[in-house]
Amino acid sequence: MKKRILVAPLNWGLGHATRCIPIIKALSANGFETIIASDGVALSLLKKEFPKLTHVELPPYNVTYAKNGKFFKLKLLKDSPRLLQAIYNEKKAIESIVKTYDISGIISDNRLGVYNKAVPSVFITHQLKVLSGSTTWLSTKIHEKFIKKFNVCWVPDTSDKVNLSGKLGHVDTFEIPTEYIGPLSRFEKKEVPFKNDLMVLLSGPEPQRTLLEDKLLYELKNFNGKVVFVKGLMQPKQTKKQFNNITVYNFMTSELLEKTINESALVISRSGYTTVMDLAKLNKKAFFIPTPGQFEQEYLATRLTEEGLVPSCQQEKFTIDKLETIANFKGLTAFDFEVEFKSLFNLF
Repeated sequence: MKKRILVAPLNWGLGHATRCIPIIKALSANGFETIIASDGVALSLLKKEFPKLTHVELPPYNVTYAKNGKFFKLKLLKDSPRLLQAIYNEKKAIESIVKTYDISGIISDNRLGVYNKAVPSVFITHQLKVLSGSTTWLSTKIHEKFIKKFNVCWVPDTSDKVNLSGKLGHVDTFEIPTEYIGPLSRFEKKEVPFKNDLMVLLSGPEPQRTLLEDKLLYELKNFNGKVVFVKGLMQPKQTKKQFNNITVYNFMTSELLEKTINESALVISRSGYTTVMDLAKLNKKAFFIPTPGQFEQEYLATRLTEEGLVPSCQQEKFTIDKLETIANFKGLTAFDFEVEFKSLFNLF
């Protein structure tokens, strides 16, 4: 009988769910059966990607962003009692799931309550340091306290000096057994001619996703090339609408997304870490607009701009003529790094 592994990504935008796709495929290729657990759009996306697998709904964290980025930290603090309650509920749900499905191992992507002492439990994060401005030391300590409850931490990056996550995923001391497993992406690079001058990739919690969508659609009225615009809204059916030179999709499945990014000359997106890994795998030239108030995305965008790879700016300062600066940047490139899933799965 196949061992059952529970894979549970955080529902915070689509990044945590999408970077679990190569893990779920690798589990299947290595003879494991996967049970998927999440909530909201993350669970919707994985149901579309893996309709034949078992899906379980977990208690939601229900964290949203402040409308004004300056109040991001304040809102998180206000939401923290509810967040702690959600983690407790999640932990209880996992106890039941482990027994019901006879789980042999757990892989949690940033879900803090998804572990069980009875089975080997893995925590995936690229944030060994959790940036929160003047309280970075505190947010990092709290995060570390949660991660200590797991057997091992997998960091989706290389341990080398040349890496994608910078100081987020590389710290001097970390008390938990840590393995650098290499960047994770569901995509493969294809050598194809460009069909689109620009692709817009949106995702992330509300209301900031909608605020950026409205701003970009307004700005793109002055763009002459062919545009594909993906809203990142996981709805029951895919929709496709045409406005002059812009084709708008509510969402795309992985297969179509991979094809379309490969066929696009430039990409505008948030600077979430999963997006950075995906665009690096596909060697793309891009422009990043970090989510206002999210320190991690602001750090990644600034770092990649300073390294001459990808230009970026704050959301309120974006104008369409800023895309002209992309020509002065190198773009992202992937590392020749194959994730050794077989040895990672020896834990189970």
